Amino acid sequence: MTGLVVPPGRGKRIVTGAQEVTFKVTGAHSRASSSFEVVVPPGFDVGAHVHASSEELFYVLEGELDLLAFEPVVRSGDGWRDWESDAGDRVYRAGPGSVMFVPPGCPHAFANPGPEPAKMFFQSSPPSHHEQYFEDLLEILEAPGGVDHAAVADLRKRYDIDQLTPLRFDS
Repeated sequence: MTGLVVPPGRGKRIVTGAQEVTFKVTGAHSRASSSFEVVVPPGFDVGAHVHASSEELFYVLEGELDLLAFEPVVRSGDGWRDWESDAGDRVYRAGPGSVMFVPPGCPHAFANPGPEPAKMFFQSSPPSHHEQYFEDLLEILEAPGGVDHAAVADLRKRYDIDQLTPLRFDS
């Protein structure tokens, strides 16, 4: 039996204008989850979305992120930062050490509101699902002629991502 040690700066990296993702633990290593280090540039907004069968964990390492992990009273508009739950939950400005856990079916989002990149540890279960999503997304984002939003929408449907508000980033 052998475990896995991944030193700082190591792992498979995918770099786009939207994010920098480093695969740390993949489906080749774990039956339970995939783990990534993600650098989130200023202005990036993943958009509110829901996964029917995946669960996720986000741990802020550096910088600040706006986090949402609740069912809003109304899923409305093209922005999620003003959403509120029946219980009064609102978007949280998270700094280093903050954790967000997202069970299947829970609307969630993250965005970097600050002027500097933020870094987070991201874990997704089941494994391999988000790994392939990031690989396929990179192909779309690097294609000539700008982002094909229809291709991104199709990709998200294939990977259990029901997009509620738009993904936004400065390319």
